[in-house]
Amino acid sequence: MADAAFSTLGSGGAGEGAAATAAEGVTALEALRVPDALSARVPAEQRGAGRDDVRLLVSRGRAVAHHAFRELPGQLRAGDVLVVNTSMTLPAAVNGRMGGERVVVHFSTRGADGRWAVELRAPAGAGVTGPRPGGPAGAVVRLPGGRALVLEEPLGPAAGARLWWARVPEPVPELLRRYGRPIRYGYTDRDQPLAAYRTVFAVPSADGSGSAEMPSAARPFTVALVAELVRRGVLFAPLSLHTGVASAEAHEPPYPERFAVPAATAWLVNAVRAARSADRAAGGRVIAVGTTAVRALESAAGADGVVRPVEGWTDLVVTPRRGVRVVDGLLTGLHEPQASHLLMLEAVAGREALRRGYEAALQERYLWHEFGDVHLILPDEEGNAPDCFSNEW
Repeated sequence: MADAAFSTLGSGGAGEGAAATAAEGVTALEALRVPDALSARVPAEQRGAGRDDVRLLVSRGRAVAHHAFRELPGQLRAGDVLVVNTSMTLPAAVNGRMGGERVVVHFSTRGADGRWAVELRAPAGAGVTGPRPGGPAGAVVRLPGGRALVLEEPLGPAAGARLWWARVPEPVPELLRRYGRPIRYGYTDRDQPLAAYRTVFAVPSADGSGSAEMPSAARPFTVALVAELVRRGVLFAPLSLHTGVASAEAHEPPYPERFAVPAATAWLVNAVRAARSADRAAGGRVIAVGTTAVRALESAAGADGVVRPVEGWTDLVVTPRRGVRVVDGLLTGLHEPQASHLLMLEAVAGREALRRGYEAALQERYLWHEFGDVHLILPDEEGNAPDCFSNEW
């Protein structure tokens, strides 16, 4: 990794990346298999009544319940704080040519030195792409409008590196605005408009930065649902983490990502945690909306559990061994059994609770991936919750 490309890491993140993931071994769900039929192929609003027309799996300790996502306000309580990622999804896929080869460039992350981390993909027909070898150094990729990028060096070891640092002679956000489209996976049926990949919490960045792929846990939220949560006394705390291209589906930890936790969010989270320490039954809980929100918030937390305002880069990978210092609960999508994100879920929920939740999701045929159903993980505050399954869907 080029030192010039990444600047200061978050206070909770330095040195807690790939080595931490490797040390944990396999995830709790390694043996599970998700049938292709459970991949969500189109957005919820094209399958049903709206974005919030998805199912909500709720895990409280080892107990599992089934709900509609619109019932989320009934699963939370006044004083809870939902930590949301405001990063805006970019149209990060652009067609190009390298010599006589057609390629698709996935723009992942803007480095501190102005270069961009990119992944070159091979067109696979029907609007999707397949993997291809990275590099080589010095290769020129011709882009639309007479533009070009030059591959300079790989991120990490050269052998098999997917992501490479590249120079682009003009602002990439403008290039993406004119010629880009959202990154699409093979399990989806067709291209979708960029709006389908943006959440109700997304706000533009001053420098045009954003996420290569949608922070998808927040996708089912609507303005009406947010208003109902606020009416019931649920609080919202914004932060940003700009996600790069997906890397975690094959035991590969996320690359360093840019994040910012503002002072107001740090203050609110600390205040809620202090109130909870004083009266655990009455105090609110800190619930992250998405693994990106967990990564950013935990990167801003010191060993004392105090969240401090910070912005920069984080390579933190939350694992069961490292644990969580701030987050009490998590709202997230359903992840592949080999995804390193599951180590984070295990750190929040516990191994057995996570296993039970995913077995219930398979049994009840929940839908996976960014357009699919969601999973709310809450602490077992009774300490003796029965090991039972309710069926309220």
